Amino acid sequence: MTETTAPVLPQPLPDAEAEVVELVSDLIRIDTSNYGDGSGPCEAQAAEYVEARLREVGLDPERYSCGPRRDGVVVRIAGRDRSRGALMVHAHLDVVPARADDWSVPPFAAEIGEDLGVPMLWGRGAVDMKDMCGMTLATIRSWARAGVAPERDIVVNFLPDEEAGGRIGAHWLVENRPEMFDGITEAVGEVGGFSMTVRDDLRLYLVQTAEKGIGWLRLTAHGRAGHGSMLNDENSVTALCDAVARLGRLDLPVHVTPAVRDFLAVLSDVTGTPLDPDDIDATLAKLGPMATLVGATLKNTVNPTMLSAGYKVNVIPGEATAHIDTRFLPGYEEEMFAAIDEVLGDAVTREFVNHDIAVETTFDGPSIDLMAAALRAEDEHAVAVPYMLSGGTDAKSFSTLGIRCYGFAPLQLPPDLNFGALFHGVDERVPLDALRFGTRVLGRFLRAC
Repeated sequence: MTETTAPVLPQPLPDAEAEVVELVSDLIRIDTSNYGDGSGPCEAQAAEYVEARLREVGLDPERYSCGPRRDGVVVRIAGRDRSRGALMVHAHLDVVPARADDWSVPPFAAEIGEDLGVPMLWGRGAVDMKDMCGMTLATIRSWARAGVAPERDIVVNFLPDEEAGGRIGAHWLVENRPEMFDGITEAVGEVGGFSMTVRDDLRLYLVQTAEKGIGWLRLTAHGRAGHGSMLNDENSVTALCDAVARLGRLDLPVHVTPAVRDFLAVLSDVTGTPLDPDDIDATLAKLGPMATLVGATLKNTVNPTMLSAGYKVNVIPGEATAHIDTRFLPGYEEEMFAAIDEVLGDAVTREFVNHDIAVETTFDGPSIDLMAAALRAEDEHAVAVPYMLSGGTDAKSFSTLGIRCYGFAPLQLPPDLNFGALFHGVDERVPLDALRFGTRVLGRFLRAC
């Protein structure tokens, strides 16, 4: 626990909670699938919707373009004390594609149905991350209608292209529109603030303070092309598959980073269960379902994901390629790539398809105290804890400007909901009450921070 006295928080505005489900539903119905190659519907229609909803209540947003149909929207809400550093709320408008045949409901219909005994909103983007788009939109619309102001400037940015690494989104803006971020010292975004029930009187809310770096690799093996019936000791497919198999079996060392140590320390304190970060096997054995979440943040990971070679069964190709998804802990990038290069040797070359930094900050300060207080104001059993995300977000881009970044998109979830599986998953869904809860928490936190 980080605060000694509970901050005084404003009451949430009820009209924000009343319209959040409608706003998220509208956004889900706008297909913003990002295929990573510039095809697909892109984000322009969703940006147009967001801009219209903001102008409807008298706000003056800027709709910007990072490329053809790659639009976003930014608006600055003036705070009471404009001498303070501003806080940015960022949420991406794009989603990963969804195959309708795999789903039990149409993925872009925003249907409401029951699961685990509670009403839920179903659709692509329900948790990644049109829920946060809608909660944030509902919050600042309610402020405009009521004429209230936050304590400091709040900059809200609805972004394109996060699902393809942000090169035509957050990265583009940092490189081409740095003035958009003038005065911003902190930011909150996705994949944090959600609950994990330990017992009836204890719910952990995981605030993201770190995330692993990304290295998506294309491997290429060259060999001697020839007839499939002939002897060939320079077969590109053989060389590539051998390297890929060895990479997939790499046993990389455990590293307990500061973010993971903080998580284990807080968890040990609130549960009364000793969790020794220097005896990680015993610690993981005590964590139950949380072991999967923690385990992915203890090592660099190297996972083969795609293979491609040849054009006919009786022709040995002269080239074969593979794609590898690598994620590295803060401070351990060089170690991971040294291990990869040792496996590849001279037979296989590698190049980056996407390469981005790891991010880490500390779990302390007034904003963390206010997040914890806003959560407890809506859930008396809430305890905010830090954690590291094994994936990546637009925070990677913003952190290069010296902005301190957190993941805080608050949701109170049913204990049995496998929340992690919903990200990019089939039948993505979010409880309606979680959206209302998150809107109340955001309203309290953002007005007070």
